Amino acid sequence: MAELLRNPEKMKLAQAELEEIIGKGNPIEEPDIGRLPYLQAVVKETLRLHPAVPFLVPRKADSDVSLFGFTVPKDAQVLINVWAIGKDPENWQNPKSFQPERFLGSECDVKGHDFELIPFGAGRRICPGLPLAIRMIPLMLGSLIHKFDWALEGQTPPEKMDMEERFGFALVKAQHLRATPLRR
Repeated sequence: MAELLRNPEKMKLAQAELEEIIGKGNPIEEPDIGRLPYLQAVVKETLRLHPAVPFLVPRKADSDVSLFGFTVPKDAQVLINVWAIGKDPENWQNPKSFQPERFLGSECDVKGHDFELIPFGAGRRICPGLPLAIRMIPLMLGSLIHKFDWALEGQTPPEKMDMEERFGFALVKAQHLRATPLRR
């Protein structure tokens, strides 16, 4: 929601898609999500820029392993930095900018198959909440922006919005998002 408020033109595109596919005043239902490619792209781009958990569960090397010229010794604990992967300029053009369009027509998904986008992890240790999250996030976000227009509290211009993050086990905005719903 914060990225859509900071980028109102992207919010308008998502709302236009919802009106065209769902219809004004109709509720979004789970089967509709597959027919909303821009909304899905918004969710993927948000998870790329702001993964809920910046580091995946630690893993332990079973043996000495050589990766990109570095040796990871046996029994070393390894953390995967999902936050940094999502901002890697070798994988993403303009990695710090919110561009949902990068996912339109792309097969890249968040299910652990594409290692440049792994907000839920991959393999045997993939987040068990993944099936629920990939249904609920677009459903909730879509419902919020389909039923309401949104304004930042205090007439804050979108470009002045504080997007600083606070790191911990979970990644959160340092300043709470304060927005007002306006009936559409």
